[in-house]
Amino acid sequence: MNFNSIFKEYEEELKEVEKELANIFQSEATLIPTIGAYIINSGGKRLRPLFLLLSADLAGYKGYKRVILAAVIEALHTASLLHDDVVDEAEIRRGRKSANRIWGNQVVVLLGDYLYAKALHLSVAQESLPIMEALSRATSQMAEGEILQLMKAGDPSITFEDYIKIITGKTAGLITAACRIAGLLANLPQEKIQALTDFGHNLGIAFQMIDDILDYVAEEKDLGKKLGKDLMEGKITLPLIELLKMAKEKDEIVEIIKGERFSEENLSKILYYLKKYNSIASSMEIAKEYIQKAKDAIMIFPPSPHRQTLFNISDYILQRNK
Repeated sequence: MNFNSIFKEYEEELKEVEKELANIFQSEATLIPTIGAYIINSGGKRLRPLFLLLSADLAGYKGYKRVILAAVIEALHTASLLHDDVVDEAEIRRGRKSANRIWGNQVVVLLGDYLYAKALHLSVAQESLPIMEALSRATSQMAEGEILQLMKAGDPSITFEDYIKIITGKTAGLITAACRIAGLLANLPQEKIQALTDFGHNLGIAFQMIDDILDYVAEEKDLGKKLGKDLMEGKITLPLIELLKMAKEKDEIVEIIKGERFSEENLSKILYYLKKYNSIASSMEIAKEYIQKAKDAIMIFPPSPHRQTLFNISDYILQRNK
C-alpha cells in the first residue's frame, strides 16, 4: 500500500475532518470564516489528522470523537502556522500567498489566538482530562519550540540536543498528541498508550528532520517555499549541524551563518559544502534511526493491516519530496 492509497482509504473520513475544521472557523466576525476557507482550500497534507485516524484504527476505536479531535489537532497546527508566518515574515504558504500577506499581521495573529482558544474549548467538550492534558502539553510545547528556535537563531554553537528540543516542540509534540489521543479514546492499557505516544514522538522528530533536509535539496515548486529559506532566517537545522561537525571550512560556514545579509552566493557555498561532506546523507541516516524507533514502539501491537499501514506511512516520510 503506497501513500496515495492510504489517503484514498481515509478520504471520506478526512472530508468529515475538514467539515469539523470549517466549523471551528465559524464566527459572527465574517473575516474569520473567510480566511478559514482560504486556508482550508490551500490544501495541506492533513498528516496530523491522518496519524490520529490511523492510530485510532490500530487502537480499535471507531467513534466519531476521533473525527472531532482530528479536526482539533489540525486547527492547532493551523494556528501555529499562522503565527509562524508572522514571526518569519513569510510571503508564501503551500505555494500561495500567506494569509498575513493578504490580511495583515494583526488579523492573522488574532485568528491564530482564536483557533487555539476554539480548539481547546472543543477539546474540553470531550470530557476527558487526559486528552485535555495531551493537547495542552502539545500547545505549550509548540510555543516553547518556537521561542527556543528564536533564541538559537544564527547561533552556530547550537547542539544536536538543542535542535531536538526545538523540533520536539515545533512538530513532534502535536503528532505525539495525535497518536496518544487515539490510545486514550480506546481506553488502552497504559503500556500501549505509551507505545503510541513514543511512535508519534519519534515519527514527529523524523518528519521535521526530513522537512529541514528538503529545505536544501527539494525543488522550489514542490517545496512551496524558497530553497534555503531556513538559512535565510537564521535557522540552524540538522544538515547545518552535521556540516559544522565535519567541515574543515567551519570558520567560513560560521561567518555565513552569522552574516546579516543573505545572498544566493552564500547559499551556493553552503550547498556545495553540504554535498562535499555528505551532510544530507548523514542527516538522512539520523532521520532513519528515528523512523526505526517509531516502528519499534508499536511492535507491542500484534501484526495487523493497521500496524502495517503505520509502518508504510513511516517509510513514506523518508521518501517525501515536499
